[in-house]
Amino acid sequence: MFHLLSFDFLKWVLVAALLAAAVPALSAEKILASRVWPAQEYTRVTFESARAIKHQSFSVSNPRRLVVDLEGVDLDDELKALPAKVGEGDPYIAAVRVAVNRPNVVRVVFDLRTEVKPSVFPLTPAGEYKHRLVLDIYPEKPADPLLALLQPKPDPIGEMAAPPTLEATTPELPVVKMQPIDKAPEKLAERPAEKPAAKPKIDRLVIVAVDAGHGGEDPGARGRHGTREKDVTLAIAKRLKAAIDREPNMRAVLIRDGDYFVPLGQRVVKARRVQADLFVSVHADAWVKPDARGSSVFALSERGATSAAARMLAQKENESDLIGGVNFGVRDPVLARTLLDLSQTATISDSLKLGRHVLSQLGDVNELHKQSVEQAGFAVLKAPDVPSILVETAFISNPEEEKRLKDSAYQEKMSAAILAGIKRYLAQNPPLARQRLVTN
Repeated sequence: MFHLLSFDFLKWVLVAALLAAAVPALSAEKILASRVWPAQEYTRVTFESARAIKHQSFSVSNPRRLVVDLEGVDLDDELKALPAKVGEGDPYIAAVRVAVNRPNVVRVVFDLRTEVKPSVFPLTPAGEYKHRLVLDIYPEKPADPLLALLQPKPDPIGEMAAPPTLEATTPELPVVKMQPIDKAPEKLAERPAEKPAAKPKIDRLVIVAVDAGHGGEDPGARGRHGTREKDVTLAIAKRLKAAIDREPNMRAVLIRDGDYFVPLGQRVVKARRVQADLFVSVHADAWVKPDARGSSVFALSERGATSAAARMLAQKENESDLIGGVNFGVRDPVLARTLLDLSQTATISDSLKLGRHVLSQLGDVNELHKQSVEQAGFAVLKAPDVPSILVETAFISNPEEEKRLKDSAYQEKMSAAILAGIKRYLAQNPPLARQRLVTN
């Protein structure tokens, strides 16, 4: 009997010891990395861990705060370093405080600058990332992209000329083109001291949506010497925008103007929201072998890819949403309507024409990887009514071309070639009439 009791006692002691050992194990989940991606469009905060993190979030007013409780997480050095990662220029987060709220729970408090609409969601491992908890902080009232240029600040989704009012106090728009007046306007009989406002000319403004591939959590391809595709594409996109903006009656809209992630479908939505006539997505190709080289142009295909390489490239680019991080639990009705399977035959035909003109110009800057425009099911090219192309400027996986992609002179030549191709396309395929006020 004594031996039986001692055995039971030892068994319970062992169980208790195992439970005691398990408690710190459960509370010892570490945050492997925390990242902050501020942008005018939205700010993203990411917590990365080996296992999924249980969490709760809620908002508090007076003052405005957003609270996220991380359960089963230690207050480690990575979390302690989070406040220093929030810059003074963040449009939505004023400051961050991190502390142990109660046993086994770390509380992260975000002091907010304005009213926001937060979205908190988990992401399963993708690409080089493990489990992630994502906090996206959007403004409660997003800026109207068509009116954004009336404000003296960098464009949130791209600069756009908007129709001004005819009041004397209206700010001057960035595109200026006022036609000379042939004769002096007649004076008003009842108010002889005032001159009537000159009648601006109605002209057609061609709008090109310029999309820098990848961004934020999604670095894209990496070169042998560490060059990130997202940095190269943004640099070339900004140069292309500047070149387009110098053209009379043309204006470029940057889909992203900083290092943050934009979901593929939202890139299409943003292009259509500003009534873009053309859509150009800038990328830098990669391949398993370092000797692959040259520039390429792609268009959408409704019937499958034109080559195995094109299909593989489309699959890789379409994984951007998984790596960059999209909340698939929220259905966007605007996006659903935009990507409705409309007949895209005419749009694809125009995309191929645009692609051929751009490809012919790229051949003067870099050798061509393919002599014709290839097609595949790229999600970012699925605007049903906007001719769209994807330009692979060079192979970032090729050490020689990686070096050229970082060179400002090469970036200028590449953007100039793309613009030349666009202008040739427009000369033969002028856009449909659409009235826009353009003042000089």
